[in-house]
Amino acid sequence: MQDLVAVSVKNLTYTYKVSSTSFSSNVLDNISFSVNKGDLLGVIGPNGAGKTTLFSCMLGLFKDYQGEVRIFGHDIRKNNNLILQSIGYIPQQKSIEQGFPATVQEIVSLGLIGKKNGSKEKVDSALEMVDLSGQNHRRIGELSGGQQQRVLIAKALVSEPKLLILDEPTTSVDVETQNKFYTLVKNLNLKNNLSIIWASHDLDAVNKIANKVMCLNRSMFFHGDSSEFFGSNELIRMYSESSMQLHMRSHSNQNKNLHSGYSQGDANAHDDGMKG
Repeated sequence: MQDLVAVSVKNLTYTYKVSSTSFSSNVLDNISFSVNKGDLLGVIGPNGAGKTTLFSCMLGLFKDYQGEVRIFGHDIRKNNNLILQSIGYIPQQKSIEQGFPATVQEIVSLGLIGKKNGSKEKVDSALEMVDLSGQNHRRIGELSGGQQQRVLIAKALVSEPKLLILDEPTTSVDVETQNKFYTLVKNLNLKNNLSIIWASHDLDAVNKIANKVMCLNRSMFFHGDSSEFFGSNELIRMYSESSMQLHMRSHSNQNKNLHSGYSQGDANAHDDGMKG
């Protein structure tokens, strides 16, 4: 059974503390879930829910957490370099400036740094997967927002990962581009048997393409089949109420922070651990 598990998270708690003050906050509170190989898990939750913090723990960027994170059976804190070779990651991304000089070839090749047997053929293959064949020598700043997004996906795919983590990658593109992206993600999941964890605010898209859903609001109140979640008015109501409660709590914390020396800039950067 363990061979079927891509990701296992047990009792994960991440507490953010502000030095020289008494302020602390559980950004993640006792999270436990697993992702099987071939799953497409949609992670939903409002800003401040902890999505980006969760991904940072899974990528070994944050290590001072309580609990356990295993990727394909390996503890991320003990086998960081080995595990990262099996993960493709696409962070939140704004559009790239038009004058940015790097070419598509150069950007995608960054995904092969530190890998053996890197080659132009692998870059070509990754670009073909995202329908950008022949675009190697174009400057990425000249591409549309949707094309730039696909270049970043190709960069994540070029190392042939077994797990793809997407952190709200469609926030800066139009609806048509978003829909094309969703189709691409679903095809990658089905055709390549690629395990995917995808944070999104688009409940309709998650309903259409994810087979599993996790509702995160610092703690986790649902993890299971997407059909179970979206088929239940009660669960959707709970999700909406949970999102509103987090919004109200964030405003309350901001007022307390003014008296503790915790600045608004700190809150923006860390209330979700970088806004997830």
